[in-house]
Amino acid sequence: MAPIRNGRVLFNEIPSGYPEPGKTMVYDDSQLIDVDNVSLNGRFLIKVLVLSIDPYLRGRMRDPSIKSYSMAFKIGAPMDNFGVGVVLRSENDQVKAGDHVYGFYPFQEYVTFREISELRRARVLKNEGGLPWSVYVGVCGLAGHTAHHGWVEFAKPKQGDVVFVTAGAGPVGSTVIQLAKQAGCKVIASAGSEEKVDFLKSNGTDVAFNYKTEKTLDVLLKEGPIDIYWDNVGGESFDAALEAAAWHARFIECGMISAYNNANSYTVKNLPLIFAKSLTLYGFTVMDFHDKYAERFYEEVPRMVQEGKIKYTEDVSFGLESVGEAMLDVQMGRNKGKKIVVVADE
Repeated sequence: MAPIRNGRVLFNEIPSGYPEPGKTMVYDDSQLIDVDNVSLNGRFLIKVLVLSIDPYLRGRMRDPSIKSYSMAFKIGAPMDNFGVGVVLRSENDQVKAGDHVYGFYPFQEYVTFREISELRRARVLKNEGGLPWSVYVGVCGLAGHTAHHGWVEFAKPKQGDVVFVTAGAGPVGSTVIQLAKQAGCKVIASAGSEEKVDFLKSNGTDVAFNYKTEKTLDVLLKEGPIDIYWDNVGGESFDAALEAAAWHARFIECGMISAYNNANSYTVKNLPLIFAKSLTLYGFTVMDFHDKYAERFYEEVPRMVQEGKIKYTEDVSFGLESVGEAMLDVQMGRNKGKKIVVVADE
């Protein structure tokens, strides 16, 4: 076969607000690859099929001197995140041609690796239930890991507990809602459109509301007090949750997207209620508990998805050329379900 395109998405510059397609990140198709004849020298060649677009990627668009829990993107280098690829050729006994591998991929159509450990948290997927590969970057991937690990580690739910979930229509929030309902909890959840509110209701949410048209605090004071708060948003929602919290409530701090792109973020006023109500706040990132819960996750969650016990929605973009717009959609909350980029068909 003659050499073919090996497209990439390069991180081009650090944004000051929302990332700008074609400026913050640029698509580059200048590289070529001969997939049949490229020398492997003990490596294996993967064709990237799907990539995950997640809110936390905004935090990686920073100066590398600023320390954080995730690595900063390198200007001029391909961006990277979790995805699924298929092994085309292998000279490595860790994988064989035809294997589908979940791991951390550059935003690139084809890539070679020497060791499977280079993919970070890599896993050869069995997929005995025949789920779409895209599911393994959503409800059975990073978003699902986040919801599952955080819920199992911190929630400690009791029958009848009241749970409040922000960004409930997102892939993490919607999974948390369904885990909470399975635990016998009453669930309140917010979203930013009527369409998303309808999705919340379809997932079993007891009280679903649009935070743009209803005041969060009013809803919580009416339907609470809340025993468990799953926070994906921060800001005003976090402040309202503090005011409406029950004594000894558990706050699970997963994300604060309201502050990711806005330097003038909301100032929380109710912080003294943390001690006044004897609240417990748990902050975490998914990697804190990956090793502890990964095997349990893959035993339980794909089966629940296959059986329809956990529902999901996807918002799909096609081709690496779409990464910039997909990234902006997620940061602005325009995505309708888990945002993924399908890089190529099998």
